[in-house]
Amino acid sequence: MKPRHSSRLLSGLFGLAVAAVTCCSAQTIQTRMPDETDRHEGTWLTWPHQYTYGIAYRNSLDATWVAMTNTLVSSERVHIIAYNTTEQTRITNLLTAAAVPLANVNFFVRQTDDVWVRDNGPIFVFDSGGALKITDWGFNGWGGDTVFAKDNTVPSAISASLSLPLVDLNATVLEGGAIEHDGQGVMMATRSSILDTARNPGLTQAQLESTLRTNLGFTKFIWLDGASGGTTDITDMHIDGFMRFAPNRTIVTMSNADLTYWLLPAADIATLNAATDSNGTPYTFVRLPLTANDVRTTSGVNLGYKGSYANYYVANNVVLVPAYNDPNDAPARAIIAPLYPGRAVVGIDVRNLYQNGGMVHCVTQQQPAVPLKLVCSPGAVGAIALTFAGDSGHSYRLQASTTLQAASWTDVESFLLTGPVKTFSQPVSGYARHFFRVVTP
Repeated sequence: MKPRHSSRLLSGLFGLAVAAVTCCSAQTIQTRMPDETDRHEGTWLTWPHQYTYGIAYRNSLDATWVAMTNTLVSSERVHIIAYNTTEQTRITNLLTAAAVPLANVNFFVRQTDDVWVRDNGPIFVFDSGGALKITDWGFNGWGGDTVFAKDNTVPSAISASLSLPLVDLNATVLEGGAIEHDGQGVMMATRSSILDTARNPGLTQAQLESTLRTNLGFTKFIWLDGASGGTTDITDMHIDGFMRFAPNRTIVTMSNADLTYWLLPAADIATLNAATDSNGTPYTFVRLPLTANDVRTTSGVNLGYKGSYANYYVANNVVLVPAYNDPNDAPARAIIAPLYPGRAVVGIDVRNLYQNGGMVHCVTQQQPAVPLKLVCSPGAVGAIALTFAGDSGHSYRLQASTTLQAASWTDVESFLLTGPVKTFSQPVSGYARHFFRVVTP
């Protein structure tokens, strides 16, 4: 099996002649990808199985998936893709033995090749009317480096199961871990992981940006060259291994020295450090360490390279952070925690997963919650009533917006849910033709 992520990448540059930052504004946005920090309906996980890489591979990863499920079920639904009904029973027994509550666990039986649902799973989007859809991008095993035929059908199968409209984008190969966006229209990615000829031969950067704008809502593109990873990093330097956008115009990454260790080219480091948002305002930077030591698996195998903490996953009430049984595990969580107030930061042991190339973000995929929506006719009288069902004892905010753009939501009311539901009454005169949503603080 070829590792999917590694901190020891092969050197090389890609596309040096193309500008690092581009913007586009004339093209119509049809659907928009919400931010990972927006409210989730649930998280999708593809459970490890024996049918591609054997029982030892499966068994070495079970504990990580049990830990992720156990952490997530208190926060949202967990949708588990099981290879077959036999695996579903085995997984249920694993979760029961670990005392994981099953009320928020949902199984989807589907044959898959591997576990990387961030890359081969559905990317959920909202259209301009607030309807949830699934974008189905092409997946070809990171440029033909692994088997992929079963994984490439996962988004369409989930679309059919959930009765959600499918946007067929298979003509463009795109892995979810190859893109990061700030929720305000800015995307950052490496050209090496999208525009290489093994993925998208003949596709120009301008053509790719047009597709991303129309279907994911990105309006500004910050491009790093990245590097070809050969057989050492078959993702060819996915962005989510070393850089993440966080709330409040923040970029989470590493020190320049650690980015160099990660083999990010010097020109890319300069571009990253100079990044600005859609208004041209510089981002605030938060720097995470790498592990203090080379990562060792639970069986003691020394992988010979350090691990990244940037590949974390933000759920409704928790943040799942890679853990390596390393002295820097706790310091890294302490750095991440202030970025996500109200969310518990939990370490997930990824040592065995990292041997196979990935971390937490690589194996999770969020399904956003559909926002409350109300459209009123101008000039209507009286009040409007909205009913929200949530978790009793938790704090929420009611927000309103005339569009579904991320920056346009404003607070209407903050509240503590004291029962299973809450009904709001708002004057129609103040909220004609508004969308409404409820979010966590």
